[in-house]
Amino acid sequence: MHDLVIRNAIIVDGTGRPAFPGDVAVSNGRIVEVGCVSGSARRTLDAQGLHLTPGFVDIHTHYDGQVSWDSLLAPSSTNGVTSTAMGNCGVGFAPARPDKHDWLIQLLEGVEDIPGSALAEGLSWDWESFPDYLDALDRRQYTMDIGAHIPHAALRAYVMGERGGDHKEAPTRAEIAEMERLTFEALEAGALGFTTSRTYIHRSRNGDNIGTLTASAQELLGVASAMKRSGKGVIQLISDAYLTADDAFASQELALIRHLAQDTGRPISFTVQQSDDAPDRWRHIYREVDEMVMDGLEVSVQVAPRPIGAILSFASTTHPFLGAPSYRALAAKTTLEERLKALADPALKARILEEHAQFHPPGFAGVLFHAFHRMYRMSDPVDYEPVESTSLAAEAARAGRDPAEYAYDVYLGEGARRLIYMPLINYAKGNLDDVHAMMTGPRALYGLSDGGAHCGTICDGSFPTTTIGLWPKGNRSGLTIPLEQLVHGYTQRNARHVGWYDRGVVAPGYLADINVIDMERLSLSPPEIVQDLPAGGTRLLQTARGYRWTLKGGVVTFENGQWTGQTPGRLLRGEQHLASAAT
Repeated sequence: MHDLVIRNAIIVDGTGRPAFPGDVAVSNGRIVEVGCVSGSARRTLDAQGLHLTPGFVDIHTHYDGQVSWDSLLAPSSTNGVTSTAMGNCGVGFAPARPDKHDWLIQLLEGVEDIPGSALAEGLSWDWESFPDYLDALDRRQYTMDIGAHIPHAALRAYVMGERGGDHKEAPTRAEIAEMERLTFEALEAGALGFTTSRTYIHRSRNGDNIGTLTASAQELLGVASAMKRSGKGVIQLISDAYLTADDAFASQELALIRHLAQDTGRPISFTVQQSDDAPDRWRHIYREVDEMVMDGLEVSVQVAPRPIGAILSFASTTHPFLGAPSYRALAAKTTLEERLKALADPALKARILEEHAQFHPPGFAGVLFHAFHRMYRMSDPVDYEPVESTSLAAEAARAGRDPAEYAYDVYLGEGARRLIYMPLINYAKGNLDDVHAMMTGPRALYGLSDGGAHCGTICDGSFPTTTIGLWPKGNRSGLTIPLEQLVHGYTQRNARHVGWYDRGVVAPGYLADINVIDMERLSLSPPEIVQDLPAGGTRLLQTARGYRWTLKGGVVTFENGQWTGQTPGRLLRGEQHLASAAT
């Protein structure tokens, strides 16, 4: 007798081949039959008219702190993810000397917008070394499997002390050797790989650049040589190459990536997105990656399925009036309810609007504070390809009002629960045509969801749902991607990249990590502001509709979007291989 049988499904098996009708039988946590399944089962699920896929594999998240106190691991788990990799972008909480706990919290609070109060209360700190950290995670259970990279910023601070947080400070040869030793130790203990950050966007809560920003080739190659010595692990990084209009700088960064791939012989993936300042830089990067691959190097790009967009409101982390001194003074000493009452005062409103008009910071901040033509009310379901005629600026123009004043009233309305969506990245041309091209590139990996991070600003842990729900139907221009290709990208392809060969395919012998999806209903509601983090910390959460069942290792973890209370997930140490010779 089987433990469970799913009958009458439309199976999208994760390999990219065409979908086919059939049943799936599960026993002892693994798939044992696919096709026409005979025999009885302890439980039978009827998937008539529904699509069955492998559980999604998200290779770019930041649950490094959340795994210390939370078993649910939303929002990823509520969006069909059954395996996830964390510790990306060079940030995390291990290794960590006791006197560096506050420093690491401040770094993650700044880089990943995770409330410091929540981290301070929620982190258990029952570790110091990276192997200790893995041991601590091994004592816990989750809704999904987790794997962890060793992060460069934490490693640097552990070895170099205060100097490690300053990107202008270079490590000595002895310090590089010690970082290499600790990286090798982490890989042997089960780290997925090594990650680093080379972007000016990543700053601590105090505004300091991340210590890894300008790490030299000598440092990076020295630390990463642990991977060549061990023959294990992947490298993940973020670089300003995709942000820059400087051809020479972009080429310099890409040359460093090539050097890392050549020297270590290990797979590398890095962030590629579209910025307003260099809207076609990604094409240059794609050409360079193609050449690296032609030279035998295993280099991939991590891309997103929609714009990276800020969620703005007076109740969340960011909004256009945040730079006004009068607003900052008010926010520093009031609760949200008190703040909203004060903001309704006409005199304070006039003062904030006057200060806002005089405040023009450079870069992203300038766009965030003044680009009302890129601010949109969030609809239900959410439209991730909005048109400018529906923006707040367009609404203001139709009403004959100043856009800043009009937006102020919109933000103040509905108890500040009205959320405004602002595409910042991947929307330079006002559509998703270039995102389609990025997603269909031969070396593209679906990543960058940042699940567990950007709690009050971005809500992109729902990337898998957008990917599967949007692109088979097509964007405004009618560009589509076959469902089978999308599922392959979020299952087998991602799993293989990080060395997880036992999942991501619906076939005998593979883990019974499965989603059963009502594609007609698959959609996303607008995010909601909730206070469910330790110490009452606030974050954005988004409800996905259309997931009938999610199984982790044959155990139903979600049914009709609701958690069943089951936690069959565990820590994954390094590569995972099939127990039998499945194809």
